[in-house]
Amino acid sequence: MTVIAKTDARYVDIGQSRLEYQWFADSAAAETIVLLHEGLGSVSMWKDFPERLAFSTGRQVLAYSRHGYGRSARLETKREPDYMHHEGRVVLPALLDALGVCSPTLLGHSDGASIALIFAGLYPDRPARLILEAPHVFVEPVTTESIARAREVYETTDLSRKLGRYHDDVDSTFWGWNDIWLDPRFLAWNIEDMLPPVKCPVLMIQGRQDEYGTLAQLDTIASKVGTSHTVLIDECGHSPHRDQPEQTLDAINRFLGTGAPE
Repeated sequence: MTVIAKTDARYVDIGQSRLEYQWFADSAAAETIVLLHEGLGSVSMWKDFPERLAFSTGRQVLAYSRHGYGRSARLETKREPDYMHHEGRVVLPALLDALGVCSPTLLGHSDGASIALIFAGLYPDRPARLILEAPHVFVEPVTTESIARAREVYETTDLSRKLGRYHDDVDSTFWGWNDIWLDPRFLAWNIEDMLPPVKCPVLMIQGRQDEYGTLAQLDTIASKVGTSHTVLIDECGHSPHRDQPEQTLDAINRFLGTGAPE
């Protein structure tokens, strides 16, 4: 079995936040894929996917935990509806600059995919490509309904113990995500205006059984960006890299190699 070199967790100060990050690299890697995690994700929540991605693609992979996640600085205040705009406009570019990452491929999942789109819309010359797993560009009823169910599960089961393996302050992490998505002000959240400036190729991957979003999200993105390709995966929910990792990696490799899935 090939072993991918990886660093121990490292930390970088971006603004007032201390962020956790980790490198996973093929020995000959020259290009970088940056992972942007979901609303309850972190570096460790990706599990073995970064190593598998680095080995499969021959790229080096950078994963980091946003403020309030993983081993990064604890969230001290409630999130505001524009929190993803702040991540794409301020935090991500500063992180890439601090770590010397140029022209990355951004691979974002859920919230991370939305942040990738905001970044690419604001800074269209910076990303080489976008790979979006289950992206959101507006709020759908199915999304808020599933997030409300997640609240019930968190309050009535051992979900907090399970998530606590991946976050230093699991309550702050969970409620920071859940509260803002269920805030009535967040119903107006929409990033469709970020899409027309996106210049790089875009790959969208979504499970057909995604419980957090419909194909209307992908259709909207495809109608507003220049070059996009869609891969739908059967027997797959909101997390293609966890539910169907081989099909997800295959779609990514085809996209990186040819610019489009077969």
